[in-house]
Amino acid sequence: MKNSRWHLKPLTVAFALVGLVGLSSQQAVASIDTGDDTTELSGFVENATYFRDSVGLTKFRNTLQLEGTKLLGNLGAFSEVSINGTFRATYDGVYDLNSNEFGDDAGGSVLLESLVDFGAGNLVPNGGGIPLGTLTPAGLVNDGLIVLGEHLHDADGGVTFPVPVRPCDEDSRGCLGGYMDDDLDDLRYSDFNDRWDFIRELYINATIDMDSGTAFNLQVGKKQEVWGRTDLFRVLDVLNPVDFSRQNIYDELEDIRIPLWMATAEWQFGANDVLDDMNVQFVWIFDKFRPNRLGQAGTPYQILDAGSLFRGLNNCWDNGCTVSNFAGGNTTTNFGPGVLGIRDVHLPDWSLENSQLGAKFEGVYRDIGFSLNAFYTRSQLPSLRGGIPSDNPFTGGGLPGLPPEGAFGPEPQVYPYLISFDIHFPRVVLVGGSLDYYADSLKTAFRGELAWTKGEEFANTLKPRLFSESEVVRWVIGADHNFFIRSINKNKAFLASFQTFGQHILDHDRENGPLGEVGIPDRENNYISTLLLKGWWFQDRVSPQIIQAYDWGANAYVVSPSVDWLINDSWRLQVAANLKFGDGARKFSDCRTCNPFSPFTATPLHNNAVALPSPPFPPGTFAADAGDIGLGGFEPLGRFQSGPIGMAQKEDEIQISLRYRF
Repeated sequence: MKNSRWHLKPLTVAFALVGLVGLSSQQAVASIDTGDDTTELSGFVENATYFRDSVGLTKFRNTLQLEGTKLLGNLGAFSEVSINGTFRATYDGVYDLNSNEFGDDAGGSVLLESLVDFGAGNLVPNGGGIPLGTLTPAGLVNDGLIVLGEHLHDADGGVTFPVPVRPCDEDSRGCLGGYMDDDLDDLRYSDFNDRWDFIRELYINATIDMDSGTAFNLQVGKKQEVWGRTDLFRVLDVLNPVDFSRQNIYDELEDIRIPLWMATAEWQFGANDVLDDMNVQFVWIFDKFRPNRLGQAGTPYQILDAGSLFRGLNNCWDNGCTVSNFAGGNTTTNFGPGVLGIRDVHLPDWSLENSQLGAKFEGVYRDIGFSLNAFYTRSQLPSLRGGIPSDNPFTGGGLPGLPPEGAFGPEPQVYPYLISFDIHFPRVVLVGGSLDYYADSLKTAFRGELAWTKGEEFANTLKPRLFSESEVVRWVIGADHNFFIRSINKNKAFLASFQTFGQHILDHDRENGPLGEVGIPDRENNYISTLLLKGWWFQDRVSPQIIQAYDWGANAYVVSPSVDWLINDSWRLQVAANLKFGDGARKFSDCRTCNPFSPFTATPLHNNAVALPSPPFPPGTFAADAGDIGLGGFEPLGRFQSGPIGMAQKEDEIQISLRYRF
């Protein structure tokens, strides 16, 4: 079991939380009295309890967070030297209290659709497809499984396969080592892991005041570095990866950014003949690369349901799997190991070459604040690269009527358009900038960000390796406006905050195939708009608000009304709902008609596979007629059409959080 040295400590913290929450509010103070003027300590304990329709409890997260600063004074040339730290311990009891949905008892036996009737109807159990390979004993176990996407859509004649959903210490099938392989304690105590995520911040801050009026600031340690000027959507604010497994896209970025070990050096030049203020910052992230955390199969939150997709595909590669409606586009099929799926994850090792570098120039000109940013990094989202050596299920399987291994060339070998992948995180260069401007006549603050990236990779069924690289432009514009509604609240203004996020894929590649669209499932242009309305009553202690977001391309809408009640200086209660509307899951080509094993396979346009030639086989035999013709379904690429809001259509929730600050 991983990280066993941490397992008793979070358990102790969980009991401590119970005791702290029971403290009387009369004992509350703004911070902990340390008896030392150079030391400041504060913190909070919090319980967040979420309920989802038809699922029940989805979060019972208990948090203890401590924040502190130790002033060290002057050290050599440096002044204002301090050590700053934030430490967080969480225990999510959902894996114990609702283990039938998320935990050791999750999942069960599955039935997969087959458009061809096997004699007992159009549903077949795991392992019940036509045999194009032999599943391992682990692959034949029909327990602890769900069908990919079953919570989002009914069977639709498309491709699906079983997904193991129990924690990886209970069921190791499909667990991607070092990436998506959390055991039960990793899920319950997510801050306690090999990367020491219980340290939210721990860095030294020091300043040198120069004679010219310039100040030099140095910060070294584990921290979050914020570059963006907008909320929710990250255009420039991409230095730290994000933990989407906490609550998809809806948690505060401060809580879901993953801190990294880094050094930042900033020269603060002040005003000059042109600018009212100016500074230059350099960032060196020397931490080992970390991608975004997307969630894992069997957890309550997975952005784009990616965790289930990846675990199911890795199980297919390791153990073989049963895939619905695959052979001929209509027959549920068993594939043995090493044919389809995800083979491996290539997480970069630590080295100076794999570190990340950033630079920012920031200034103020009259009423306009601006920045110019550059960042040499890696994609924090995974890229699935095809073109890995795979076995041909029609040879060497020992099944009656199939040729022996070696009759058609060495195995394994690379087959174009075959849905077998390795996960990579390619190098990315980002260049961009931001603006903010306050229009006094309108009483409105405007802000915007723009970024261009090179090196990102996208799924693409038109390419033999099923991915392609593209430059991408992302932008966001927003406006904040305070206004009065005197009939509701004559003493306090309301806040309206609007923003629209846009993404343009410059090398977008999509066309109409004979049976549907093929190519890149992501839209060439995509837009998401948000609107926040917020008010205050009772000396700002009661604050209702409503957040809305709409994905224009996916026709997916989320609305989250909430009330924030500051009961007193220590106790805070938040009650919210998170409701989704729209079209939900969308369809796109799934490449089952890509015909990678010609002449054994053939697209529906060719009716049946061609007769086998006699060896020796001419060059190109197996690539003949390969390519996507567009037959598709909801899985697996439809998720990029649905977007993060559309893929969460079945996740309506009631959310209650109680916090005690000390």
